[in-house]
Amino acid sequence: MIRNINILLICSSVAMLAGVYGLKFSIEGTASERTALSSHIAEQEGELSLLKADWAVLNQPGHIDPIVKRHQAELAIGPVKQEQFGAFTALPMRPVAPDRAGMDALFSAIAEGIDPIDAILQMEGIE
Repeated sequence: MIRNINILLICSSVAMLAGVYGLKFSIEGTASERTALSSHIAEQEGELSLLKADWAVLNQPGHIDPIVKRHQAELAIGPVKQEQFGAFTALPMRPVAPDRAGMDALFSAIAEGIDPIDAILQMEGIE
């Protein structure tokens, strides 16, 4: 009986040992993937900072101005004028007063149970 228990314990110890070694190698693989991803992220962040610096240089007015002057005739571009944005005088004015008679007729028709939209559709012959 004791011999059987010892054999069972040895087999279970060997199985657990194999599981622990498998877990160890799995964790080492995950750690190496994490290290590779961290280095890749750091590399991309370096490239991004370089691209941001290039963008800052390319967007400087001193760099853009000669390009604009060179292509001004072909693109027919010029400085922005205030007239391009419109004026307040071009906005429509509000109506002086609402049509009270029309509103009263609408509300009384609704109170009587008449559907104004349905009445309009019947007058137009749409239904």
